[in-house]
Amino acid sequence: MPRVVLSRKDPQPVKVTPARIREVAAGSAAAKAGVEAGWELLTVNDQPIPDVLAYRRELQAGAAELRVRAPAGDETTFAVAWEEPGLEFDDVIFDGIRLCANHCDFCYIHQMPKGMRKSLYIMDDDFRTSFLYGSFVTLTNLREGDVQRILDEHLSPLYVSVHTANEAKRAELMKWWPNKVATEEALSVRNMIERLESIELYTQMVLVPGRNDGDYLDETLDYLASRPNVLAAAAVPVGLTGHRSHLVALEPYTQEQAADVIARVHAFQQRMLAERGTRFVFASDEFYIRAGLPLPDDEAYEGYTMLENGVGMVRDFLSAGVPVLPERLERPRRVLIATGRLFAPVLRESLRSLDGVEGLHLEVRAITNRTFGEVTTVAGLLAGRDILGGVRPGEADLLLLSPNMFKYGTETMLDDLTRSDLQAELGMRIAVGGTNLAELVDTVLTGEVHDHLPSFGFSTHAIKEAAKQH
Repeated sequence: MPRVVLSRKDPQPVKVTPARIREVAAGSAAAKAGVEAGWELLTVNDQPIPDVLAYRRELQAGAAELRVRAPAGDETTFAVAWEEPGLEFDDVIFDGIRLCANHCDFCYIHQMPKGMRKSLYIMDDDFRTSFLYGSFVTLTNLREGDVQRILDEHLSPLYVSVHTANEAKRAELMKWWPNKVATEEALSVRNMIERLESIELYTQMVLVPGRNDGDYLDETLDYLASRPNVLAAAAVPVGLTGHRSHLVALEPYTQEQAADVIARVHAFQQRMLAERGTRFVFASDEFYIRAGLPLPDDEAYEGYTMLENGVGMVRDFLSAGVPVLPERLERPRRVLIATGRLFAPVLRESLRSLDGVEGLHLEVRAITNRTFGEVTTVAGLLAGRDILGGVRPGEADLLLLSPNMFKYGTETMLDDLTRSDLQAELGMRIAVGGTNLAELVDTVLTGEVHDHLPSFGFSTHAIKEAAKQH
């Protein structure tokens, strides 16, 4: 049964959320106390522990008393002094992912098709996963205690979805639910950025044509650049699916509209290089591709600080280049690379030099997204059913897919079909192509299968999977 304790910062009873222990290090203090995998951590120093950050905070005091509970219900305590207890947990968030307080016109979860795994529908907006994994949060659901905790524990950097610094326009776009907002102060993005002045922030603007771009974009960049704690900003186009029948009508960026965003971003970059020695704002790859403009050089991304946000992902993929090619393959091979419609033309051009390799028949195929709708063109949102709909059984010796199509560290796609499922259905070998161009070319030429992880690393999706907030 859940326990209740009194927090030393708040005299009101606080519910304890048990943290399930996944592993106990051999020879550790926990092991010596008889703690085993499957037990639960209840409190540290009589304080409830909502997440791994609070756990680490309590241990930093030097002396700590940990209360744990066995599966049978028996509780015990053990103490540590300047040593690791030896505990690893199933999750990093113990009390559940914080949910979003907004009802944004452009929310991707509201556009999700039915029948996907349940964790994909969780509207997460948790400052702890922002600190831990770089997920973007709006800050509108913060309580006063959350703000104070961020400041006291210096949870920096955070990643913040600003969208626009024009407060009236932001309210119009985000439409927060009053009953989900803990404090009015959290609704002002300017107020929150200024209150968090000791916290470094990476920011993003999801741009909607005619809504928060144009002069609103200029206003937002002017404000963000005026705040010393804002390190960078990313401009990202609104993501749309074919499942918007009951939502506000939105259109994707046209070539001319995308070019206008790029022009404004480049102009601001030149100003920031002179004033701050950094470009400060970066446009996502999709803007360049939609505008028909060349991607910036590698150094223009200044270390790819927001790669997972689609900023520089294509340039980072291409930067390894094509290795030295053989004149011919020892054995002829038919290779099919399936990718999204947005990236397919770029990839075809990058692999053009392989046309001269004798014995290699290579095709880059743009797969139509029938799961989310044709308006969705990125490779990472292709599901297994889309691959089955766009590839004929046995038409190649080897089918290569992007690592970003798979759940991190697994061979499972968005619709829970696996690489093995596709392989059995299509009657051909299927491999993950690689996280950069050199790895992809090596797989094409050798036919050797490797397990490549997504290029942008761990995301909060795994936490949502574990949280089981269905």
